[in-house]
Amino acid sequence: MTTTTPGTAQVELAIGGMTCASCAARIEKKLNRMDGVEATVNYATEKAKVTFGADAGVSVADLIATVEATGYTAEEPAPPKGETPGGDGPSDEEKADEELRPLKQRLITAVALAVPVIAMAMVPALQIEYWQWLSLTLAAPVVVYAAWPFHKAAWTNAKHGAATMDTLISVGTIAAFLWSLWALFFGTAGTPGMTHPFEFTIARTDGAGNIYLEAAAGVTAFILAGRYFEARSKRKAGAALKALMQLGAKEVTVIRNGRETTVPTSELQVGDRFLVRPGEKIATDGTVVEGSSAVDASMLTGESVPVEVSAGDSVTGATLNAGGRLVVEATRVGADTQLARMAKLVEDAQNGKAAAQRLADRISAVFVPIVIALSLGTLGFWLGTGQGLTAAFTAAVAVLIIACPCALGLATPTALMVGTGRGAQLGILIKGPEVLETTRKVDTIVLDKTGTVTTGRMTLIKVHTAAGTDETDVLRLAGALEHSSEHPIAQAVATGAAAKAGTLPTPEDFANIPGLGVQGVVEGHAVLVGREKLLEEWAMELPASLRAAKEAAEKAGKTAIAVAWDGEARAVLEVADAVKETSAEAIRRLKGLGLTPILLTGDNKAVAEAVAAEVGIGEVIAEVMPQDKVDVVKRLQAEGRSVAMVGDGVNDAAALAQADLGLAMGTGTDAAIEAGDLTLVRGDLRAAADAIRLSRRTLGTIRSNLFWAFAYNVAALPLAAAGLLNPMIAGAAMAFSSVFVVGNSLRLRGFQAADK
Repeated sequence: MTTTTPGTAQVELAIGGMTCASCAARIEKKLNRMDGVEATVNYATEKAKVTFGADAGVSVADLIATVEATGYTAEEPAPPKGETPGGDGPSDEEKADEELRPLKQRLITAVALAVPVIAMAMVPALQIEYWQWLSLTLAAPVVVYAAWPFHKAAWTNAKHGAATMDTLISVGTIAAFLWSLWALFFGTAGTPGMTHPFEFTIARTDGAGNIYLEAAAGVTAFILAGRYFEARSKRKAGAALKALMQLGAKEVTVIRNGRETTVPTSELQVGDRFLVRPGEKIATDGTVVEGSSAVDASMLTGESVPVEVSAGDSVTGATLNAGGRLVVEATRVGADTQLARMAKLVEDAQNGKAAAQRLADRISAVFVPIVIALSLGTLGFWLGTGQGLTAAFTAAVAVLIIACPCALGLATPTALMVGTGRGAQLGILIKGPEVLETTRKVDTIVLDKTGTVTTGRMTLIKVHTAAGTDETDVLRLAGALEHSSEHPIAQAVATGAAAKAGTLPTPEDFANIPGLGVQGVVEGHAVLVGREKLLEEWAMELPASLRAAKEAAEKAGKTAIAVAWDGEARAVLEVADAVKETSAEAIRRLKGLGLTPILLTGDNKAVAEAVAAEVGIGEVIAEVMPQDKVDVVKRLQAEGRSVAMVGDGVNDAAALAQADLGLAMGTGTDAAIEAGDLTLVRGDLRAAADAIRLSRRTLGTIRSNLFWAFAYNVAALPLAAAGLLNPMIAGAAMAFSSVFVVGNSLRLRGFQAADK
């Protein structure tokens, strides 16, 4: 629990027992009715974020009691434990599997037993002499054991005067099962040799010879399958936070009493001095006290150029030491570090995002009470007209049976399964049905620069040579020297030189000049590569043509590197984070979908504007920190825009979670991928346009599936209420509606990416 403003406190509760988004809405409504309480309940993360007034006499125990009175469980989450290799406790993955296991067992049971029940009911040739009793034997465990979560949820809903899909499923399956029991034991359905003939006549019956076990078993199996796959998707909701926290160094070399000791990072304290070798991650936020190096902070800040640091400079935990040896004094540890604060930003953004209410739940909130009222009305009508108790109950129960949502159970999972499968083939991963609802409304797309619009790595762009200097000689000599350096810019030069000039020679002498560049001897030439200041120290000046090229490159936000040998300045190399070849085409496609692109980056304004001009983006927001990215997305949303965000770095994770639709580049960090709603596996920005098109198409398919599933129910209800429900017609109609839903979903397999 944390204290916010004086007199108020904030707590996060772990909520158990929720089965759908309407459960979260009910808990939220109950909590917000308490004096001085503001609550947000997230169905995906199964957490409630509650701000309450301690002065008003509200305690955490009161909050938990309110949730429990609503029919659910609540507790304060256990504090996160440090990772201890070899620990005895179960991992998060094992716990998640343990929670899913009962649902999986119920699903397997339901499918194994329901398939033969449905087959016997629909195929007269399989109706052996005692087939109806065999169906009862197989269907009973499905209705009682496999469907138990629906019955339990329906009872909880009923106690609080609510109705959801669980209510309709429970009432429908129990009605079908109990009526079948009555027909078998007290009617004529139990007679040996009884069959359901393949007839499509509409006639009033007393129901004594009809059983509906296939409806009860089939609906349970279909709905359980949808719930299981939804639960598997939902359990990954908190993975963004886990991925963020795993980015940090696990161990650190601490200098205590003049000795170097390796300890877990969790044992670091403010004031400790620790060693960071080249290639290692910096363990926590601190200040450099010894050494100098280049630090790659692109995953945290979005800055594409490594930052030079030396004694007195601040460094951030989880960034990479790309150069020399550093000794750092810890200034922030644990929850106070920038990485931990970013994790908190992601969590806040996830909790603050309104939980997407499934379409089926929204419709059922109205549909279920109407069906139940119609069933009771049918019973009363037939009793009032003197048709007899049996005929009245037949018609009333028929209303409940025909309303039971067989096709509805397939509507979302089949479309999602086909849509996500096709997306995976095209390099697009869709996390769940709730993300599809936002794609239809998105009108603004915010693009991170580094790693999204650009390649995310430094590249040798251009070589400017002085008069009489051969470009190949520049590349061979400069590339050979830079190849011996670990600096990211040096590596970019070496890689570009090798690609253009072939095999590079080995330097006969090499020295790194911290903060300036490198010098050495290559093939008998004394070579300098680095900043202009390095040349000036050797009394060398850039000729006018090279100076103009250097100034133009820096004005465009690129890094300019001077090259000299044998006492004379010979060339200027341009190094930059290159724009991806496909980015300009991707921007055109996004505009074609009615989206307004905005470039958002932590890089400097000159670089951002140059990239935006190259790809055709008109609006640029540059030099922003991670928390500022979240604020930018919030500001755009406050303007009434529906915002999509595309990013790949840790610094984008919170903004991806805050956006209405988060698209993560699959070539980026785990934190960004987990925080996003859609993942673009290939790292090609053109896939963002395809992802939005596919998502909109999938959502349209789900909507049409739901329409036809409900249309079947609505069209058949009058027949049921009139007592004209023939079991064969009901079974065939139910099967047809399911086949239609599956067939409609399969059309998504024909979705094609836009022509390249």
